[in-house]
Amino acid sequence: MTAIRAVAMLNALGNDLSTIAANLTAGEAPGMEEQASGWLQAGNCAVARVKGALPSLPRLLTRHDSRNNRLLLAALNQLSPQLEDVIQCHGRDRVAVVMGTSTSGLDEGDARVSAERVAAWRYDQQELGDPSRFISQALQLDGPSLTISTACSSSARAIITGKRLIDAGIVDAALVGGADTLSRMPINGFHSLESLSLERCAPFSKDRCGITIGEGAALLLLTRDGGPVALKGGGESSDAWHMSAPHPEGEGAGRAIRMALIDAGLAPNDIGYINMHGTATRLNDDIEARVVNQLFGDSVPASSVKHLIGHTLGAAGAMEAALCWLILTRKLALPPQDFSRHPRDETLPPCGLLTAPASLARPWILSNAFAFGGNNTSLILGRNDEPF
Repeated sequence: MTAIRAVAMLNALGNDLSTIAANLTAGEAPGMEEQASGWLQAGNCAVARVKGALPSLPRLLTRHDSRNNRLLLAALNQLSPQLEDVIQCHGRDRVAVVMGTSTSGLDEGDARVSAERVAAWRYDQQELGDPSRFISQALQLDGPSLTISTACSSSARAIITGKRLIDAGIVDAALVGGADTLSRMPINGFHSLESLSLERCAPFSKDRCGITIGEGAALLLLTRDGGPVALKGGGESSDAWHMSAPHPEGEGAGRAIRMALIDAGLAPNDIGYINMHGTATRLNDDIEARVVNQLFGDSVPASSVKHLIGHTLGAAGAMEAALCWLILTRKLALPPQDFSRHPRDETLPPCGLLTAPASLARPWILSNAFAFGGNNTSLILGRNDEPF
C-alpha cells in the first residue's frame, strides 16, 4: 500500500500546515478577497489568494521564475528534511516528480503580451511541463519527471500516476502534487462561461452561481511505506461528454468513485467523509449530489472546502487530498458546509452535507476532483497507524 509520508501546501487558508489547520477548523480564510480588482475586464470579483512574500528562485533556476514555481518552491521548503531522507535512502534516479497544473506561468505570459512586464520573460515559464522540470532541477533528481494537465483533475491524476510508478517498481518514491496561480485568462474564461461567482462561492446553496478561483501549491511525498496516511486507492475516468459540462447523469463521476472503491477493496459504508468537488456551479453540484446519493445515500458526512480556498484549478485534487491528510493526521473536525449567507438548495438529492463540525467516525476519506472534458478522479486516504 502506498504511503503518504509527508505533505506541504499553501493556499488562502495560510502558508504552513499549522496555520492552515487552525483556519480550516475556524472556517476562516485570510486570503479570500471578496472585491478584488484587476482580474476581470470590467468590475470586481472574489478570488482566493496566497498572502505574503514567496521565496525567490536560486540564480541558476531563474529561467523558471514564475509565481507558479515560487509557490512550489515555498511548498518544497516545507518538505526539505523528508525529501533529503528519501533521496539519500533511494538515490536521485529512484524518485519521480509528477505535477499537475492548468496555468503554469500563464500570468507571466499574459503580462508579456499586455506589455505590463517585458523584462526577463522566457517561454519556458509558460510551458505546462515547467513545474515538474523546475522541481527536478531544483532537487537535482534524475527519475521520471512529468506534468499532467487535465484541467481541474490534473494534480489528482498526478497522485495516481505517482502511485502507479511506485507500484510498478519504476521508482521507490514520488513527489506529486501541483500548483496554479491567479491569472486573468482563466478568470475571464470562467466569467464568459457564466460560471464565475462575483462574490465568494457558495457550494450546494440555492443561490450558487459559479466558482471562486483560488491559487496555491500542494505537494505529497509518496513512498511504499513509512507514512502516517495510506493512499488506499484511486479511480479515474474520461467520459468526454462535453468540453465544459459534466455528463447529465454523472456517469463518469460515478465510475471514478466506484473504481476508487474497488481499487481500495472497500465498500461505500467504509467511507467516513467525502471531500466533495463542490465547485458551486449549478451543474457540478447537482450532478455530484446525485452521484453521491446514488452510491452512499445520505449517510456519509460530506462537504466542499472551496468557499475557503477557492477552486485552485489544476492544483485542486492535490490541495484537497493534502487537506484530507491534515484532517487525518491532526484529527481535525470535518469542515461543515457554510450556509450562513445563502440557504441550502433543498432540491438537491440528500448527500450527507455537514452543517456543523463533526468527528471522523470511519477510517477512510474519499476526495473527488472533476474537470472539463469529463476528466474525473477519486482518491481514498486513511490512517495507517490507528485502528478505528
